[in-house]
Amino acid sequence: MPQHRDGDGFEVRPFTPSCADLLTRGDHALIGVSTGNSYFNQERLTQLLDWAVRRFHRVDVLHTDLHLNTMHQAGGADEEQAARRTKRALRDVRRRIRRAVEAVGTAPARLRSMALSETVDLPGYRAVQQHLDREFDGNPQVRRACEEHVNRVLGGRLCAEDDRFRAGLSYLRSELPFLVATPRVLGVPSSVSCYHDLLPVVAELYEDGTCFDPGQGHVVVRPPMRGERP
Repeated sequence: MPQHRDGDGFEVRPFTPSCADLLTRGDHALIGVSTGNSYFNQERLTQLLDWAVRRFHRVDVLHTDLHLNTMHQAGGADEEQAARRTKRALRDVRRRIRRAVEAVGTAPARLRSMALSETVDLPGYRAVQQHLDREFDGNPQVRRACEEHVNRVLGGRLCAEDDRFRAGLSYLRSELPFLVATPRVLGVPSSVSCYHDLLPVVAELYEDGTCFDPGQGHVVVRPPMRGERP
């Protein structure tokens, strides 16, 4: 991926030339926020949203709120502990997103925040999810890409029956429609997913080519760190 800094000092790396074109087009940006990920502190979120609203006509901030209980339980927490950790993590991420959105101060029509659970009943989400389910069941490359991603994220070679593996796979499959076909999910002309790293499953599925919407782009964008010169 070619790397450059834009006028705001951000490190920006479009995944492909077509992703660079979609970035220039600037229809829509999806800012994915992983619940519980310490990378998304208040300062970075505000910087990132401020950057996005100046580059794109519309920006959606999406945070994950599905399968978190299951992930905690698979990691060894009992049901009560898992529920408590999930509640605390969601309260924290929603507070940080709300404050970042308020700090940017853009009209709600251009910048909105939503939870993953709020999108799963959208016709576009359901259609993409059904397509991905068929691909997962019938396309070995798609299945392998998802399984390899989960193993890399969890840091091991887990068997398919492992609770952590199954929880991680459910988590991934719930967010996958937004990684490959946000335009169809949200009904936007094109969309660029802006994240601080390229997810392994994105690279693998892009090579396979059967899942990606032509209007779906991916850009690695890193806000300037504290004390860093643009």
